[in-house]
Amino acid sequence: MNDEDRLLNPRPDNDDQQVEKSLRPRSLSEFIGQEKVVQQLRIAIAAARARAEPLDHTLFYGPPGLGKTSLSNVIANEMEVKIKITSGPAIERAGDLAAILTNLQKNDILFIDEVHRLNRAVEEVLYPAMEDFALDLIVGKGPSARSLRLKLPRFTVVGATTRLALLTSPLRDRFVAPHRLEFYSDQAMCEIVTRSAGILGVTISGAAALELGRRARGTPRIANRLLRRVRDYAQVVAEGPISLNVARTALSQLEVDELGLDENDRRLLRAIIELFNGGPVGLSTLAAALAEEVDAIEDVYEPFLLQLGFLQRTPRGRIATRRAYEHLGIPWIERQPPSEEGGAIQQTRLF
Repeated sequence: MNDEDRLLNPRPDNDDQQVEKSLRPRSLSEFIGQEKVVQQLRIAIAAARARAEPLDHTLFYGPPGLGKTSLSNVIANEMEVKIKITSGPAIERAGDLAAILTNLQKNDILFIDEVHRLNRAVEEVLYPAMEDFALDLIVGKGPSARSLRLKLPRFTVVGATTRLALLTSPLRDRFVAPHRLEFYSDQAMCEIVTRSAGILGVTISGAAALELGRRARGTPRIANRLLRRVRDYAQVVAEGPISLNVARTALSQLEVDELGLDENDRRLLRAIIELFNGGPVGLSTLAAALAEEVDAIEDVYEPFLLQLGFLQRTPRGRIATRRAYEHLGIPWIERQPPSEEGGAIQQTRLF
């Protein structure tokens, strides 16, 4: 299956973007989960408003689907300012960024999704804009070229990234307030499902909401997608509200197991276990074996599998853990250290 077609893909598809607009929280009081981040933002926003200043440049990082874009819109609503939304790949040239910056008003927010994908020439323009609220332009060519500095209104850059390590140090240092978004708890996911069901006009029991939230991999975007699919099943097959049994039957039909893994997750684990004897296996080798992109494995598959303790990242590659074997019903292979003679790693099957 193409990664973009996966039901449990935390990245947005076209359908998600239309529905998410109605489901997104509009204020910090409506935002469920991420309590530490919300509390820090509440204090920062209150202080900035009291001083009549723009919010400090803010960076949200973490796996996709956890609410980075939603929080950016919430900040704009709380600050009562406009927000301009763009992304790193969309800003191809320095002139594109200059056009965006010159159209900003005082205290506006510039949200840059996938900020780690900005090219270096664009970053060079962004540095003085973030630090000095100025835009440095080169006018003319050759010996007659001269530098021109334009003052910009004070504004806030909010960046979002799933790959913090790919941000250059100068860019990362200019974000005064970095915030890491974590996977949501089961209780928070249950509240999110209940809230979304109310907005969509879906009748769902508390137990069913908890079951959906528990299998949504701690990711609100996935929870909302599952809710819509289970809603369709309940409407057509069950002819009624979503009960616990209806939710479990629908999720089973969608091949989402009790831990929130789908067939692609299980295929990845089986590949490590069966093709590479449990690992270690390099990321590029694993991607080739699965016919997947390296970024898809690292950004989409691995974060939740690592959280469950099904994978280990080592300098030599990925290793499937005992918990992964047990979940798939495969006998565990216990690894012994190499012998003194330098022989191969001993392996013992425990039945």
